[in-house]
Amino acid sequence: MRIRKPEWFKVQLFDADAFEVHRLMRELGLHTVCQEARCPNIGECFSRHTATFLILGDTCTRNCRFCAIKTGEPEPPDPAEPPRIAEAVKRMGLKYCVITGVNRDDLHLGGADYYAENIRQVKALNSGIRVEALPGDFSGSEEALKIVLEAEPYVFNHNIETVERLTPLIRDQRADYRTSLKMLRLAREHRPGIFTKSGMLIGLGETWEEILNAMKDLREADCGGVTIGQYIAPSREHNPVEKYYTPEEFKTLEIEAFKLGFKGVASGPLVRSSYRAADFFNNCV
Repeated sequence: MRIRKPEWFKVQLFDADAFEVHRLMRELGLHTVCQEARCPNIGECFSRHTATFLILGDTCTRNCRFCAIKTGEPEPPDPAEPPRIAEAVKRMGLKYCVITGVNRDDLHLGGADYYAENIRQVKALNSGIRVEALPGDFSGSEEALKIVLEAEPYVFNHNIETVERLTPLIRDQRADYRTSLKMLRLAREHRPGIFTKSGMLIGLGETWEEILNAMKDLREADCGGVTIGQYIAPSREHNPVEKYYTPEEFKTLEIEAFKLGFKGVASGPLVRSSYRAADFFNNCV
């Protein structure tokens, strides 16, 4: 039996500004995680003229049980994608840009060079822009991580997604909880000044103690920021929601996270990894 969403769980609908961003993405032939992952905040974020760009196509080589992005055999990367993203950032007037992508286990080093090229072109066309990179785990490749970091993103974000016990059940079999922690730790080792963050969704069957332990693991990996949001099943084929946490419980997790030493914390039902990313970062400095 599926649990119904509580009455207080409400999302913002599209308005005229949101449709403007939607038209721009369609015009430039770009993908956003907002659309492909069916993010509940798409109406709010598009209305604020922000979006999280999804590179390397719209098809993922992995099949996680919480994610709405389609899985299969992706098309070859589009070399014209980086300049189009740079143009979109310019036309949207962004000062802070988040670039994420589908997992591409079919590409050399997971497509790390495409991440780097997107970051470089966005920075070249948009003076003063701050770019947050939100890649997958690159199968734990330190070489791939270095390639992304050499493009000098302002923030490095990589999600653990869920607690350690549920990782084999929720994430694709090629994903690994400890590998994700390693990538966050290595990012700080290779670029000590970079701000790192990670995120997870709750409501998948984890215990309260497991959430706290996951946050402790992130701090041990020298992660500076954490986002915690409510899992929402994208469809009946995805993992069902086991629990809806209350706003009060999310507030308690925020307090606990700050106690652990995180510089930035976003904890709430609708919070996602790149939700209000610019505000998140500005509150940390």
